[in-house]
Amino acid sequence: MAADRKKPWQISSLGRHDEGVRERRRVLIVCEDTKSSRLYFRAFNIDPERAEVLTVGTGINTDSLVEEATRRKARATAEHRPYNQVWCVLDRDDFPLTNYERGFELARNAGIHMAWANEAFELWYLLHFNYHDTGISRNDYKGKLKSFLPMPYDKADPGIYQKLLSHQPTAIRNARRLERRWIEMGERFPHRRNPSTRVHKLVEFLNELIELGAA
Repeated sequence: MAADRKKPWQISSLGRHDEGVRERRRVLIVCEDTKSSRLYFRAFNIDPERAEVLTVGTGINTDSLVEEATRRKARATAEHRPYNQVWCVLDRDDFPLTNYERGFELARNAGIHMAWANEAFELWYLLHFNYHDTGISRNDYKGKLKSFLPMPYDKADPGIYQKLLSHQPTAIRNARRLERRWIEMGERFPHRRNPSTRVHKLVEFLNELIELGAA
């Protein structure tokens, strides 16, 4: 992390950098699925006195997901309880490219962060153990994870965060490496590529909120 980079709690809801600011943060995470990613992000041990993180699983796809996040963001602002950050977590899966792309366009226009995994969220889990830069079908993740986990992978496992936590630094390094690969190749739309992910950006942000609670 760069020495001059501000922590999440040093950035006001209006985007100003104010040293020493310690207001309670409000973060919304809207997940495409109701199991794996939602259960994973709910498990982050964030001090509720310092940061309120609402994780919602919707069971809807790409552009509809971003539309839901946009509605929730607007409603919170209208109620004078704005979110400091809003994130959407989604897979590529087999959704039509037009819907997938529209989701990213809507997010850019609404100021919503995207934490995607192409093809599936389980790519993030696999990066805890190995670096991958060749395409993987979403149907193959379960089998690949089997050799690393103490029991068969279950996307509804509420304990998956703790089981993977000791390997999280490896996952972040591997995800950054994969991200650099697409940048170095001049890829303008890395979210279209299998494999690709920006889940690590949200994980890094939440880890900083955990640090806030310990400060």
